[in-house]
Parts: sequence; structure tokens; C-alpha cells
Amino acid sequence: MSTLPVIAAADGSPDSDRALRWAAGEARRRGVPLEVVHIWPYVTKMQPVTPDAVVPVSVPKEGEDPVLNAAREFLEGLPDGPPELRLRTIGGDPGHDLPELGAEAALLVLGSRGRGGFASLLLGSNGLACAARAASPVVVVPRPGDEEGGAADADGRPYGRVTLGLVPSPEAHAATGYAFEAAARSGSVLQVVSGYPEPVTLASAYEFVLPYERETAEFAASLKHEVSVHLAPHRERHPEVEVEVRVEPGDAAGQLVDASRDADLVVVARRRRRLTIGHHLGSVAHAVLLHSACPVAVVPDSD
Repeated sequence: MSTLPVIAAADGSPDSDRALRWAAGEARRRGVPLEVVHIWPYVTKMQPVTPDAVVPVSVPKEGEDPVLNAAREFLEGLPDGPPELRLRTIGGDPGHDLPELGAEAALLVLGSRGRGGFASLLLGSNGLACAARAASPVVVVPRPGDEEGGAADADGRPYGRVTLGLVPSPEAHAATGYAFEAAARSGSVLQVVSGYPEPVTLASAYEFVLPYERETAEFAASLKHEVSVHLAPHRERHPEVEVEVRVEPGDAAGQLVDASRDADLVVVARRRRRLTIGHHLGSVAHAVLLHSACPVAVVPDSD
């Protein structure tokens, strides 16, 4: 198991406080330090000699960053207190530097929105950048009320369920392994969701598409077999985890959003971009990040 810290981004907003609370619990479950990072942004300063010069604002010394001081106070006020805690201020640009922190972390955690941007946005640009680019898994913690339900039942207790969105492939083993480990750490049931279109359509020789009921049934049976084969080594590695498999027709993103209302965590794979230029977040992961009622873990594909 990784001994790297859980890194949480803080900016003093209520969204980052929710992320800090979740990250503290996860660091405690993993038995690793929690590192809270505040990106101190660059600004343009007008100077007599070089009026257009761009210079960094002086990064506060240790103990002088008000955002981190507030984060420490918030974490110390939690019922269980903070795990081993580290605080760090970095001068830079959040959209660029937050994803880079993934190389130093077992997990990167942030709120769905921070102080910048529009209040009506369901997911901030920093969250999208981290989910698409970070080398580590990224967990985005949503605001309560973004969707109904999620995170805990009516009594405030965890649902005891981790949900994995699965498209069976060798690249998906990283996300599957992450989901099994998360369920094992929390003693949760692992729900595996795999969707497929109905009816399955096949291109005919006459340049149009026709549904075939027999092919749909065969496709569903084949997918269930692939899911079973894919899960087998993970079940063997984590026999203590109870697994529920749901292979049903319908939109995969919609099924995961529905499942998030009764889950503590949804896990999805970040699909690898087929082109060699730029970064890519798959459509399912993107949709779940926008609409999930509970925290979402986006896990980079396996090599």
C-alpha cells in the first residue's frame, strides 16, 4: 500500500472545507499523512520601471498563510481531529500546479468548486484539470444539494457502498483495484455497474442500422462474462469485499448518477486519449463529475 500522503487543495471556501473533511477521513483510513496545499496565485504588478512585468506575490512564510491557518483550525475541530498533518503554500497558478501535485500524492482531493468562477457551475475548472491530468487518482467532493441524496443516509451514517463504473478492459484494472481497496478499507459493499445500449444495433449491408434481439441478448451475456473475468483477480485479492454486479441496459453515466444517491463513493476510470496530443476526460467520467450526489474518484488508466 502506498505511503504517499493524501493531498487536499484548500482555498478557504466551504467547498474546500468539505474536501478537507473527506480527505482527513481517507488519510486516517489509509494510515498516511494529510497534506493541505494552498496555491498562492501570481498577479500582475505595476512597477515604475517595468509597468507590464508579471511578478509573483510574496508567498507567506510558514504559519502566515491565513487559508492554511483556517484549514488547520477546521481540521482540529473535527470530532476525530486531524491525522498527521502537513501544510504547504505554493506560489503559482491553480489550474496548472494542482494537477502536478498528483505526482507526489497517493490521492488528490478537492471540492467541486472554489472561490473563483461562477456559482452556478457544477464543477470548477480546477477540478476538471486535475481529473484529466493528474498522475494520481483524483477525488472531487460535491456540494450538498447538487443532487439529491449521496454521501450518507437520513441519519447521517455512511451508506456502506462503493460504486464502480466498469467497462471491462486491461486499462480498467487500476480503477477496479482502487474500488476494491476503497471498499475493503471502509468495510463497504462494492457495487459494480456496467451498462450497454438496448437494443444493440449492427450496421447492415444496406447502409442503415437495424436492431437484432438475438444479438442484444448475446451481447448482454458476453458482457456479463467479461465483467466476471475482469473482476476475478480482484475478488481473489480481496475476498472480504462483498460484490454486487449490475449489468443492465441503459446509459452508463445515468446509471452511475442514479447509483450515487445511495453511495459513499463512485469510482470511474479516466479513459486514455487515443491521440498523442493533450489530455482527455472520458464522457462518462465527465458526466458523473458534473452530476454525482457523492464524491467521485477518477482513476487514471492502467498502462
